[in-house]
Amino acid sequence: MSAVATRREWAGLGLLALPTALLGLDLTVLYLAFPSMAEALNPSATQTLWIMDAYGFFVGGFLITMGTLGDRIGRRRLLVTGMAAFAAVSVFAAFAPNVELLILARALLGVAGATLMPSTLSLISAMFTDVRQRAVAIGIWAMMFALGMAAGPIVGGALVGTFWWGAAFLLAVPVAVVVLAGARALLPEYADPGAGRLDLVSVALSLASILPVIYAIKHAAAHGADLGTVLLAALGVLAGVVFVRRQRGLASPLLDVTLFTSRAFSVALTVLLIGLVGVGGSMYLVTQYLQLVEGLTPFAAGLWMGPPALAMFAAAIGAPLVARRVRPGLVMAGTLGLSVIGYALLASAGLGDAVLVVAGFAFIYLGLGAIAALGTDMVVGAAPASKSGSAVAMSETVQELGIAVGVAVLGSLTTALYTARMVAPADVAPEVAARLTDSLPGALSLAGHVPGQVVEDARQVFADGVNLAAAVAGAAIVVAAVLCLTALRHVRPLGDETERP
Repeated sequence: MSAVATRREWAGLGLLALPTALLGLDLTVLYLAFPSMAEALNPSATQTLWIMDAYGFFVGGFLITMGTLGDRIGRRRLLVTGMAAFAAVSVFAAFAPNVELLILARALLGVAGATLMPSTLSLISAMFTDVRQRAVAIGIWAMMFALGMAAGPIVGGALVGTFWWGAAFLLAVPVAVVVLAGARALLPEYADPGAGRLDLVSVALSLASILPVIYAIKHAAAHGADLGTVLLAALGVLAGVVFVRRQRGLASPLLDVTLFTSRAFSVALTVLLIGLVGVGGSMYLVTQYLQLVEGLTPFAAGLWMGPPALAMFAAAIGAPLVARRVRPGLVMAGTLGLSVIGYALLASAGLGDAVLVVAGFAFIYLGLGAIAALGTDMVVGAAPASKSGSAVAMSETVQELGIAVGVAVLGSLTTALYTARMVAPADVAPEVAARLTDSLPGALSLAGHVPGQVVEDARQVFADGVNLAAAVAGAAIVVAAVLCLTALRHVRPLGDETERP
């Protein structure tokens, strides 16, 4: 019989909420710090995308490995180790003197972050054995991650406006101090005695299947598909096939691939992936629009992101409550339909349309709040307790990967349109022309050296790129909503005792 959680478990949930919110915040905090960072470090357009998405790529690449490692060495031990490493690397990132070291720091933050995400949710699953209480706890977990993502631009804007761009990374230090101080008293240790040894070949195959594919997507979106890109993608797919075959033959696999036989599990993962691709790319572009096109300060742009944050908060809390009476697939489809309205607003926005852009992004965030809460619960709930580690790892992998791919693909799509359509005046020096046509930040840095109309044209071309990216993302969200309506229609309301298919 399931035990009812005590005050210790609920206090432990509060402690776990801190690194959870920090991970969400670290995904988005640089969006409003980026212009100040770009001014200090002067990254190229390609380097900018690496700074923004290296964190998410490496989190996604290492989540499966770290989730399994936690089962073997102890989930609390992995959380404490990862939290200390995350804080140390955050300090390194804050004081990075050049672009290359900042990219390295972001990648190391991804590896450290990959230890935190499976630890938090796996500990919650172990702490809350009562089904109803566990559903509430997972909902709070998803809300805190979403709240961290929503608060990132606001916090980043405030810190950059008060201090400097590196201050955005230092938030990890006080969080680490609190978590390390309270972990032993509030969190149980859990290790699976029958988990077996960590298969290093599977670890290598998992990395070889994820990272080359993501790099190929990034490179193709920015520069077009060449032979090297195709070969990298093929290598990743081949490694993925070998990885799956190996997992089927292992007594203690790195990832239990039989979970994908559950329709609810597979479809929920797909919806989470599609939804977060759209949100990750849109947030990256919206925050740049507010600062680079509308000319807002980082702090002012952060305040403009407040209404979307409230919309996400409302959806993350409200969707699980509604789903107690209405099938979750219908709730997810309805909120994703509102997101489509948001993407349509973004696709129609031009210069001077900050209100329209923020309103559109608020609708997009409504959909995110719902699928983050209900989708995660559906993925974890579809797996038996003995396979919860694999379910947690996959849920978090697709979310992190979705955000990173969204930044890479939608950001690169906008950059590609900008470089294709932006034309420099014939009478400017070649180096000036190169900066004008490389990126909008490059054009803005020349505002005092070229005619004002040239800079205005650059802003307009960037806004056109945002329109195109929003239209593409909106079409993908329509597909996700249809999936919810069709493939998830048999999933019962939350708390219904009928077995889910």
